[in-house]
Amino acid sequence: MIIFVNPNFSLSPSSLTQSPSKTAHKIDVSLISSIVSMTHKPRRRCDYYDLHKEMIPYVEAWSWQKAIVKERKSLSENSEDFSDALIILQHQPVYTLGTRGSEEYLNFDVKSPPFDLYRTERGGEVTFHGPGQLVMYPIINLKYHKMDLHWYLRALEEVVIRVLSVTFSIDASRVDGLTGVWVGDQKLAAIGIRVSRWITYHGLALNVTTDITPFNQIVPCGIRDRQVGSIKGLLGENLSSNGHRAANNDHTDDCKLIDIAYKSLVREFCDVFQLDLQPKFSPFGVFHGKTVNLPS
Repeated sequence: MIIFVNPNFSLSPSSLTQSPSKTAHKIDVSLISSIVSMTHKPRRRCDYYDLHKEMIPYVEAWSWQKAIVKERKSLSENSEDFSDALIILQHQPVYTLGTRGSEEYLNFDVKSPPFDLYRTERGGEVTFHGPGQLVMYPIINLKYHKMDLHWYLRALEEVVIRVLSVTFSIDASRVDGLTGVWVGDQKLAAIGIRVSRWITYHGLALNVTTDITPFNQIVPCGIRDRQVGSIKGLLGENLSSNGHRAANNDHTDDCKLIDIAYKSLVREFCDVFQLDLQPKFSPFGVFHGKTVNLPS
């Protein structure tokens, strides 16, 4: 059945039970320095929670977002909202519906779903989240950017389009009348947002090495005549058609591909939204920011 959840709004780490991996975490100095040096113009600060190697249960990340939004609303009312926030993670397998999402796009019995199923307050129809998919949750006060939801959606799309073009030499585009990022008839990135008092949450999901089989159990985003794709799948297609691997497409290892996509997403996000990263502790008890080398 569909699970209706009222996530805990507490900021206390005790409400979040997922244990992070035991991989050593270090401040991502090279990544942050690279982004800061892109421009000398003053930028708004962005609290940065890097969980891109973690599989976080959806409901816990959902609760966490709401807690941050609640805090930012309070700060904004007192003119003390001096930063935005960015969460990057992967999810354990889950289906989510938008607030007005239709069950007609589910190809399974809602009383016995293949994975957990949640109805959320974001816009859009049903989608799938799972391993190999990078999910970005920007919590941004649009009063300090542009108070225009269409601008915000197009800006999120721009982030992904730049990642695919610059890092993977994949020619992606928008489709008139639809939200998301496409390569041909394949959708690589889905976007669903909620905005409250001009503060955004929910966000975008980019299929990097995602197993797209679970998408067969739904009509993704309610679009019947198009497919879902992944970066790994497209790179594999290019390799097969060209008979050789281009130098910048040597991404056969899934972990390596995830890392490359993550670094590019963060860099392009900060460039599009003109933000400076400030690594932060998350409620999962890990200080986020890792030592990495940006792709040239």
